[in-house]
Amino acid sequence: MSDDNAVAITVLSKTLWSDNLFSFTTTRPTGFRFEAGQFVRLGLKVSQLQANQDKQLTQMPPIFRAYSLLSSPYEEVLEFFSVVVPTGAFTSQLQHLQAGDTLYLNSTPFGFLTLSRYQQPSPKTLWLLATGTGLAPFLSMLQDLYAWQQYQDIVLVYSARTAAELAYQDKIHSLPDNFASLTDNPANFHYLPIVTRELLPNCLNQRIPALIATGELSRAAGVPLDSSSHVMLCGNPQMVEDTKKALQAQGLVMNRRGVGNIAVENYW
Repeated sequence: MSDDNAVAITVLSKTLWSDNLFSFTTTRPTGFRFEAGQFVRLGLKVSQLQANQDKQLTQMPPIFRAYSLLSSPYEEVLEFFSVVVPTGAFTSQLQHLQAGDTLYLNSTPFGFLTLSRYQQPSPKTLWLLATGTGLAPFLSMLQDLYAWQQYQDIVLVYSARTAAELAYQDKIHSLPDNFASLTDNPANFHYLPIVTRELLPNCLNQRIPALIATGELSRAAGVPLDSSSHVMLCGNPQMVEDTKKALQAQGLVMNRRGVGNIAVENYW
């Protein structure tokens, strides 16, 4: 995966969601195209402070990391959602972004966590299961009319440790008005927030795999989670692995060459 075709982009805004979660928007290069659910590689240069401490660092190329696009494929700006990793060479610097700063974008989108990958079974119910910043590709999909036109039901499941880490709540609740209303016979939208380390009203509080195993997730949504479902997973690797096993125990299978239920992103 080469970053030779990286182009400079400018940070436009930044939003702090919690002590360890933030999002930011950037300019969008002319001609850049992507499919909802895909990711790109973002780069930043070593900070000037570090460069002053070690002159050899001034010759280092930008550090690149994979980031899902949260924005709609049709927006004029790009949006990204990030977690702060205190010891990470990338996010430890990325968290200090300000409007006007420069980043670098590999203008080739990557990944197959896209709705176009599904051929069989036919679209009926779409389950989007996310933890943390894994919400990003699903918000991109839900800001595209394709999902609302193709499915009868869409279930967004978003799990966080605390209520403070449930980001984008206003955007999530406004999705039906802003997008479903633009198409005839849109999908019914069901949103299930999960908080695992606090007990909150109207929130589930167990991990996603456990809720699947007991059937509670399906009951809470009022929608079957069965072999006719399309299920997408994005989040921390342990959640993805455990959830895959829970789904497979229910008779669902990995999507291969367009056939099957379960799709995951593996760039983490």
